[in-house]
Parts: sequence; structure tokens; C-alpha cells
Amino acid sequence: MPKPRTIALLVAAATSLAPHNSSVLAETQSCRPMEYERNPYTICEVDLRKHMLRLYWKNSDGTPYAYLSSLPQALRGGGRLLFATNGGMFDPALKPVGLYVEQGRGLVHVNTTSGYGNFHMKPNGVFYVSGDRAAVVETRAFLKHRPQADLATQSGPMLVVNGRLHPRFDRRSTSLKVRNGVGVRADGKVVFGISQGEVSFDAFARLFRDGLNCPNALFLDGGSAASLYAPSLNRYGNILSLGPMLAVFERGAIRQ
Repeated sequence: MPKPRTIALLVAAATSLAPHNSSVLAETQSCRPMEYERNPYTICEVDLRKHMLRLYWKNSDGTPYAYLSSLPQALRGGGRLLFATNGGMFDPALKPVGLYVEQGRGLVHVNTTSGYGNFHMKPNGVFYVSGDRAAVVETRAFLKHRPQADLATQSGPMLVVNGRLHPRFDRRSTSLKVRNGVGVRADGKVVFGISQGEVSFDAFARLFRDGLNCPNALFLDGGSAASLYAPSLNRYGNILSLGPMLAVFERGAIRQ
């Protein structure tokens, strides 16, 4: 058994190292649990000056990746995968149902049709990244300004539009689902939210507006599609196949 003096020295050494180790851990862990209005969520933050955000659908042989765990674990240059999540709605063939831009290439056009389901609950919107800037905008605003996008994904409905909740959301709604979405704060950071249980659209939108301070936010999908791959939290992705996926990497020296 170690002597009391030895134990004291070990405790002192661990204590002196704790602040440094904690700061390193905070830098490498982008995702964290959060409770808001008694609902548990996982929140993942992205600083585009430190991280690289990629959109994936098909691999090199033309077949969909389908599983978050199938995505590249690192970019060329050493940027390792930090987390990944569903990147928008898709049809039975796993094709995005709306705008899809990957590494500057538009592979699916904007969808402005009317119909049933969450995607068509207007206004819907687009999440896009251009250089080190990200934004969430209504689809009609995106079409009006036509920004140059490195990546873009269209989904719906909008959760928050210029500080206001989507007009069709009802605080008394009994439609509860697991949901994931994305918002952009005033400081430019991208924030992903994934509910750990079933929540209403209204509760999910309030999370982004009031809990995460995002003036604009977009619903990505719900149910089994609201998946997260985050090894730091022992979360390893989806069971059922997905279409588009958003992945966040550490910045490496060479872009893939």
C-alpha cells in the first residue's frame, strides 16, 4: 500500500495537471449534453475557424454512405472526424429531397413545390457554408440572393426565422418526435441540436432561439433519421440508412 506521503504527492500532481487537461478536453470535445425546459438534448458547436464542415451523400463508387460510421474518419492532412449527424431529408432511394451542394457542386436543385410533410411546411430553408461563414436562410431568400456556397442543404420547416418561431408551431401540440436541427449564432458559430427524447416543434424551436441564442435555425429531420455519431459521447450513429450527412473535422493542413 502506498505511504500517506506518496498518496499526497500523487493527488497534488493530479490536481496541478487538471486545469491543463480540462482545457485540452474542452477543445477536442465539440458535443455536450444540455437540458432545456426539462428536455434533454445533445448540443454540438462548430467554429469554422477551427473546424471543417463537410456534406456527404455518395462515396466514390456512387452508392450512398448510408451510415454515419461509414464516413471518412479523417481528412487528408490529419483533420480527424469529431462528430457527424443527419444532413437533411431524403427519399426512399436516399436522395436529398431539396437543394444539395457538396464541395461547391450542385447535385440536387432547390425544391419549391408544395406538398405534405415537414419539408413542405413553409417557410422551409437552406443551411449553407461559404468559406468560413455559415448561414440559415429561408428558401426564397436563398433563391433571391443566390450566395456562392461550398456546401448547402435544404430542409424544413424553418424553426426560427429572424428571431421568431415558425408561425405554424403550437405550444400545445402533442406531436412529439426525436428531432435534430441546425442554427447559426450571431457570433458565427454553427450549433447542432439533437433531442435525446421526443419533443414538439415548438419546444425544439425555443431551444434554438432562447436556449442557444440562434436567430435562425432549421429542422433537419426527426425520428430514426435524427442520429448522431460522436465517439466522445459514446454515440455511434444510425441504425436505419440515411441520405445526406453533415460531418465536422478538425482543421488539417490539406483539404480533401
